[in-house]
This record gives sequence, C-alpha cells and structure tokens, in this order.
Amino acid sequence: MNTLIDPENTTVLPTVEDVVRAQMRLRDVVTKTPLLHNFNLSQQYDSEIFLKREDLQVVRSYKIRGAYNKISSLGEERSKGVVCASAGNHAQGVAYACQRMGIKGVIFMPSPTPSQKVKQVRMFGKDQVEVVLKGDTFDDAYYAAMEYCKANDSVFIHPFDDPKVIEGQGTVGMEILEETSQPIDYLFVPIGGGGLSAGVGSYFKQISPATKIIGVEPAGAAGMKASLEKGEVVTLPKIDKFVDGAAVQRVGEKTFEICRQVLDDVISVPEGKVCSTILKLYNEEAIVVEPAGALTISALDYYKDQIKGKRVVCVVSGSNNDIVRMEEIKERSLLFEGLKFYFIIRFPQRAGALRDFLVNVLGPKDDIVHFEYTKKINREKGPALVGLEVESPEDFNKLTERMSEKNIQYELLNERFDLFNFLI
Repeated sequence: MNTLIDPENTTVLPTVEDVVRAQMRLRDVVTKTPLLHNFNLSQQYDSEIFLKREDLQVVRSYKIRGAYNKISSLGEERSKGVVCASAGNHAQGVAYACQRMGIKGVIFMPSPTPSQKVKQVRMFGKDQVEVVLKGDTFDDAYYAAMEYCKANDSVFIHPFDDPKVIEGQGTVGMEILEETSQPIDYLFVPIGGGGLSAGVGSYFKQISPATKIIGVEPAGAAGMKASLEKGEVVTLPKIDKFVDGAAVQRVGEKTFEICRQVLDDVISVPEGKVCSTILKLYNEEAIVVEPAGALTISALDYYKDQIKGKRVVCVVSGSNNDIVRMEEIKERSLLFEGLKFYFIIRFPQRAGALRDFLVNVLGPKDDIVHFEYTKKINREKGPALVGLEVESPEDFNKLTERMSEKNIQYELLNERFDLFNFLI
C-alpha cells in the first residue's frame, strides 16, 4: 500500500492513490450519492450548507464502501469466509458484499440492534450470511466475533480499524471534491469508531488542506474526543447506546492515530439535540435519517459563528432508522428542548385538590401528558407522577412559580436520571 508518512509519527495515512484504487473497486457497486445544497439550513446559518447524502447509498449508509473495498481486496483467504461485528450499517455492507461476491459471512450484532437493521442485513445477504445476536453493545458483539474467527480460521472484517476499510470510506471525500468546483471551508464528519473521519480526513488534507475538518460524536459515546484529550486511545467505562451507529466504547488504534493528524476539532452533541434534528429534517425536508446520520447537522449550532458566510459540507451518514423508535426520539427531543417535564407532586388528600391544580396552576397552554396517582389511606398528602408539556421553555419557570405560590410540594425528575429511568 502506498502511504504518506507523518514526519512526527510513524502512523501511515492512506494516500490519494489508495483512495482512487478503492474508488475503482467500488465503481460498479456503490451509488455516487449527491452533494445537495440545502436552502433552509443555508438561510438559518447565513452560510452555504451542502449535504453529502450517504443516506441514499445502496445500503442506506456509507459503510458499504469500506466493507466492499476490504472484502474485494482479499485473496484466497476469502474462501474461509468472513466475519464482522456491527450495530447495523457495517453489517449491511458486509452482507451485501458477501451476496455480490458469493462469499459466506457470519455477522455478529448487539442484541438491542433495531429489528429493522437486522432484517435489512438478512435481506442484503440472502443465503450467504448468518446473523448472530450477541451481547448488549458493539463491543460485546465484537469480542464474540473475534472468538468465532479464532475457532473457525475466518477473516475478520473490522468496521473501522483497517486500512482497506479506511480507504473505502475515503471515497466519500473524493466524491465530495469531485462534485463541487468551489473551495469548501468546513467539513463536518460523524465519528463512531473513526473509519469515515480517518478516510475522508486523509483525502481532504492532501487535496483540500485549507478545509477545516470537524469530527462530531454523540455526547454519550465521545470516545475520540476523550482519546485526543488524553493522547492515547481510551476505553469509555459506559456509553449511551442511543446513537447506535456511532456508539462504541473504544475507537480504533489506527483511526485514532490518523484522526489526531487530520481533524481540526472534535465536538460532542447531546443525544436530545440529535433527536430534535431528526424530527426537523423529517418535518421540514422530508429526509429520514438515523441518529448517527443527524450528528453533523446537529453540530452546526455549536459552530454557527465560525461558519457564517462560509461553504460547509455535512456528511449525512445513514438512514437506517426503525419507525418504532420515533416515540423515544420525540420524547428525548422534548426533554432536551425544555418542553417536557416530569414531576412527583404531593397533592393534599382532599376533594378538589386536583381541580385546583388544573384551574389555578396550569397555564393556558400547558398540557398534562402523563398522570399516575393512587389515593393513600391515612395520609395527608398523596404523591402523583405527572408529565407536563409546555409551549416554550419560559413557560416552565412560570409554572414552577405558580406551584410555589400555591404551596404545592413537588420534585422535578428530569435531572434525577436513575429515578427518572425507573419511573418513566
């Protein structure tokens, strides 16, 4: 493999030639996804915002690029079969590659993987792949897959920490620069294990070095940011698995070494903000994305001053979302935006107490969306679990002021995570 050596580091970066060769392998397999100007986002941020629509890829995510490039580069060892571990998108890429090339594959996925993604893997792989659900996280599935490889002498297709996978993902960057004749000031790339950011970042640093490359992680699984701050790869003690396409406890060793050279910044975005972006894209743009696919657009608010008047590209990485998750997405969004609150309210145990609350405490646009109450015997006050939606965050302060004025005893649950998760 031709390589570019960083003079301050022995880590090798994929060269332009590496990415071009990957593109040649992929030319009859992947869709050359569009780079589309977005009018609404451009107006909102007073910038020129373009979306690289990898959600329109053949397997609805960019992961086919790295998976196919790796598998197609194998020699005789491919006859032993391939194995991978994935939360969904890499699995679909491997499954599709196995079906296209007639190679047997065993795919390990975490047990909580949305059923829609599991079905898609089976659909793309047909009779060439076997799906094994194992563990609660990607890392659990990964260790199970490695044990299987050792026992069966199979080839492991890593979802991100492999040179050929990184080169394949780098073709996203190659397409972006082919599709625009104007300089790109900022490029926002999602980060899970780091394969996409390493590949795209390497290509851009050689062809468009003036472009600022911003990696974006979910706040509940910000492994690259933590690793860069410490100067070495760290294993997160726990993660929020909601952004399943980007939720890993440990980023790759190779991807880390590349990312520390090519990324200009890494920021983390709260999961609730991601949910708000998903709903906004669906309602305003008719674009359906998975949580990981919304990361880069979610990050624009945190860079709104820097990107003003600039040309910006956001990589929309995938659209493999399960419709049954929409209620949770809406809930997380409302909580993040300060529009939904849960209380334990201790109502006086007397007739008319609830009516007084409804008439004298709730605002005209406040809405009760959850209520659990059982009258207790021989007690002065009966606790109720109450969920309220308000029209604006300012209405919350007015609500709590009225509760205090009426001497209503309450406890806000939104920031008491353990109790909140137990009761709600």
